[in-house]
Amino acid sequence: MRTVLVTGLGGAGRSTVAAATALASAAGGSRTLLVSAEAVPGFPAAPEPTRVADGLDHARIDSGEHFRAELTELQKRASGILDLLGAGRLDGEELTELPGSPQLALLHTLRRAAEGDWSGYDTLVVDLPPLAEALALLALPEQLRRYLRRLLPAERQAARALRPVLAQLAGVPMPAQWLYEAAARKDAELAAVQALIEDGATTLRLVAEPGPAAEDALRAARTGLALHGLGADLLVASRVLPRHSSDPWFAALAAQQEKCLDHWHQDVAPDLPVHEAAHLGRDPQGPDDLAALEIPAPDDRTPGRAGDPWWTEEDPDAEDGTLTFTWCLPLPGAVKEDLRLVRRGDELLLTVGPFHRIVRIASALRRCTVSGAALADGVLRVRFTPDPALWPRTS
Repeated sequence: MRTVLVTGLGGAGRSTVAAATALASAAGGSRTLLVSAEAVPGFPAAPEPTRVADGLDHARIDSGEHFRAELTELQKRASGILDLLGAGRLDGEELTELPGSPQLALLHTLRRAAEGDWSGYDTLVVDLPPLAEALALLALPEQLRRYLRRLLPAERQAARALRPVLAQLAGVPMPAQWLYEAAARKDAELAAVQALIEDGATTLRLVAEPGPAAEDALRAARTGLALHGLGADLLVASRVLPRHSSDPWFAALAAQQEKCLDHWHQDVAPDLPVHEAAHLGRDPQGPDDLAALEIPAPDDRTPGRAGDPWWTEEDPDAEDGTLTFTWCLPLPGAVKEDLRLVRRGDELLLTVGPFHRIVRIASALRRCTVSGAALADGVLRVRFTPDPALWPRTS
């Protein structure tokens, strides 16, 4: 199944573009499911897939219902501890969703799609939150899995028979088996979502309205996507005005948009196709208006995955015979002043502007020390030199 994730600048019409993308996909003969948290005019708002048009279904995420269901299930699983503590149970009617629940509900929906709960579709189109929130959301499965591995390492489960003894020696209670089982279950769910996001058949579409304010945000977005190995297949310029008008005020706005679009083509996204979606003079109100935007259907030939990190072995230095390795990560649009790089154990902590990622180092590089780093031609290169204390000696 091909997955298309749609995000963009706030107020740029990303939900409209997501719906138009899904409609174009279905018109091209692909059985398509659109998932969104926002209401789409003319589309049903049911939480389960509901038919919109031939080959197109729509499901709207109910984050409040998901929050209540998850917390109710957690109370059931932890009933023994709650009873021991004498804690009162919360009824579903009194639960009010907390900040962050919409993001968790969206991850849950992606997991359902990844695990085949909604089978029979060729294309999944997901209406993501605005750009900054979307990038944080797409990075969340990897981050949460790392937290679980650090807090509840799976290898400690093997010592469950020794847990009572360890508890006496340490003087504190050891985690119960149910906690490890819950962690393993959540890790499997997050792994399914992470695999869907990182799949080569998954791509993103960026939506922005042409204007000066959009350029810096789009440039930063491309860097953030590259940091997490995500690729975009299309940049949609929304609400583009007609080029020619006898009204001086209207013509000035159209000229500003045209200048901005030229800059996008030449500088902001020179290697990314840009589709200009015409301003309809009103908000789209149904499938006919969405079709008038002429958003292209996803192209199966377009790779969705951006460049992953790679490392190469360099020839030994002619003078001292030192062997070096270079670890590379494409970061288009990044600038040196916004870049921070820290090595901690077997991990690299990368910060580019507002974006963060922790990358586990390849096994061969873990026995090396970092001897230098440079950002050139849109690629971060980190040099590693074998540590004599850890690198096996050769004759």
